[in-house]
Amino acid sequence: MAEINLFILVICLLLYVVLGGADFGGGILELLTRGKAAGIVSKAIAPIWEANHVWLILVVVILFVGFPSVYSTVLTSLHIPVLLVLIGIIFRGSAFTFRHYDIDEATPKAIYSAIFQYSSVFTTFFLGVTLGGIILGNITLDYQQSFYDGYLRPWLNWFSLSMGLFLVLLFAFLAGIFTVSELSDEKHIGYFKRVSKRLIWSLVVVGAMVFAAAEASGHPLFYEFLHSPVSIIAVVLATLALPLFWIYLKQHNRLMLRLVAGFQTTMIVTGWFAIQFPILVKIKDGPDITLQSASAPPRIQLILFLALLVGVLIIFPSIAYLYKVFKFGELPNSEK
Repeated sequence: MAEINLFILVICLLLYVVLGGADFGGGILELLTRGKAAGIVSKAIAPIWEANHVWLILVVVILFVGFPSVYSTVLTSLHIPVLLVLIGIIFRGSAFTFRHYDIDEATPKAIYSAIFQYSSVFTTFFLGVTLGGIILGNITLDYQQSFYDGYLRPWLNWFSLSMGLFLVLLFAFLAGIFTVSELSDEKHIGYFKRVSKRLIWSLVVVGAMVFAAAEASGHPLFYEFLHSPVSIIAVVLATLALPLFWIYLKQHNRLMLRLVAGFQTTMIVTGWFAIQFPILVKIKDGPDITLQSASAPPRIQLILFLALLVGVLIIFPSIAYLYKVFKFGELPNSEK
């Protein structure tokens, strides 16, 4: 049962990366394009952007109930980047809302836009840094050590920082694809196609930097990758999808562009997860936290699964209806 709950957690994490990532990437894309994407981003994510946090909430709940040692270890050793992520989410959400509903004057809108854009980069970066800390293996369970060793060394390193940069580019790429899909003006389509092409090549370069930074930090990530058939297959499939990306970008095939971008992101998440499974958190001075050691008792896992089953039956249709109403249809006249 723990395996099933972990699978649901991975699906929720993937949905947050793809859907929430495109939303975070909207602010990053605004910054990269010096505000040219502002109106398009607002139109694309305004109705549904807050709903994407449901996937992150589910991830946290599953960890707290089903894998408590992972939850406590991550939120203790990596509490600084996690706190920065939460602060960034608050600033980003507030700025996006005030930009839309506050007085229609240039100065406050410019301030809110700047906060929205920079907090999108800030939040995404520290999400990647947190992920890097979980993967690298510098986390210690001996909290009697120095503050630096216990709470800074696990994430303040080149590998975690490169993971932060990689996630910023990945989210910007997803936003670029979704932005292209929202456009009909040929001039803007051409501009954002060029931006998306640059981002995909930047992702390839920074992806190589992540492996180099891992080796420099003493973590044999490339060796683990070579000994993980699932990870190799995932990377090969993501690479083979690149020609399709160029073809559909040239054809401006909106649906297939989104599907290919989602598929490539899925392969990236799958490859990362497969590299260290069944390890969930790497520990520096003790046994790693694995699926087996972190799992709550079977009865708790069963109750969690039943709760998730009920939640899925409610959440998925609700999210689907939300997308249908705001992205593929119109509200009834009484609700406009």
